[in-house]
Amino acid sequence: METNIRKNTKTTSPSVLYPELSYDLVGIFFDVHKELGLYGREKQYADAIELKLKLRNIPYERELAISDSGNILDFLVDRKIILELKSKRMLTPDDFRQTQHYLQETQMRLGLLVNFREKNIKPVRIVRIDTVKKLQYKNEKESQ
Repeated sequence: METNIRKNTKTTSPSVLYPELSYDLVGIFFDVHKELGLYGREKQYADAIELKLKLRNIPYERELAISDSGNILDFLVDRKIILELKSKRMLTPDDFRQTQHYLQETQMRLGLLVNFREKNIKPVRIVRIDTVKKLQYKNEKESQ
């Protein structure tokens, strides 16, 4: 007898960067948000995330200074993903630019930007823009 029920197969596009680690981090964000609510300070969220990273044995660096620019990452997780935490009414284009700038400066490929002040948090995946491709595209457009 054949049914139309699909098997629960979990597949991820090969173009998704660090899917398992990202999934773990998003789970941590939801746990922290549930525990602290939406009116904590950024440092409180960071402290709770740090504790959960330790409990899960996920390697990380916190408040990491990058180059001589004076910029400081909230977290660099497993030397793969930049975490940028916010606790404000809403994210602005500057928050996205800041995360993209950190990705460019560190040459990391993926950043997660999360605002804990929202009722339902929505972590945003930000992928580093490849400046060489961007310049090639611009040059191609100008030559047309």
